Amino acid sequence: MQSKESALNAILAQGLLPLFFYESPEVSLEIIKSLYKAGVKTLEYTNRGAAALENFTYLKSELGKEYSDLHLGIGTVKTEEEAKAFIKAGADYIVSPIVVPEVGNIAHDAGLLWIPGCFTPTEIHVAQQASAALIKIFPANVIGPAFVSSIKDLFPGQLFIPTGGVEIDKDNISTWFKSGVCAVGMGSKLISKDVLANKKYEHLYNSTIKALELVKSCKNNS
Repeated sequence: MQSKESALNAILAQGLLPLFFYESPEVSLEIIKSLYKAGVKTLEYTNRGAAALENFTYLKSELGKEYSDLHLGIGTVKTEEEAKAFIKAGADYIVSPIVVPEVGNIAHDAGLLWIPGCFTPTEIHVAQQASAALIKIFPANVIGPAFVSSIKDLFPGQLFIPTGGVEIDKDNISTWFKSGVCAVGMGSKLISKDVLANKKYEHLYNSTIKALELVKSCKNNS
């Protein structure tokens, strides 16, 4: 299990947080290996299906020592029970689509990074009061980069990461970084249903390399 600081630093350094869930644990493992091969050292597996906990436990076991520098977080955690179960399974950090301070407390008590999802300035304030070092702007495609530009001065020093609708596109990614985010989350735009269903690992590998290069370029020029 990684520390709060190392998990945060990994996300900041990478600038891109891939996220996905798939019913097959074996396919999920190959997806992660393809991402890792392309240079990904931190990603979020999402709690989006009945098999999520069982899959996550399997992934942590299979990745083992060979991928010891990989930070594997769990997303879509909405309850205290879910947080406890995934921390027991070895989650390196906890991501939520909403602000549940109790979930944050459990993560903090375990020494883990907690990333809550926010949609309004009030939610951001509540997340800050619950000691969220990094806040997810979600759903980002609804709010847009202009939202971050407008509110960032209200919350000086706060780190933001948009998730939902971020595309492998220079203009899109550049606009987000110029708005003031520290990284971008990318789900189906990177790990599409087609990639998952048809096991297009090589395609994912190439797309991930492109996405990482775009993020690095846009981040440096923001």
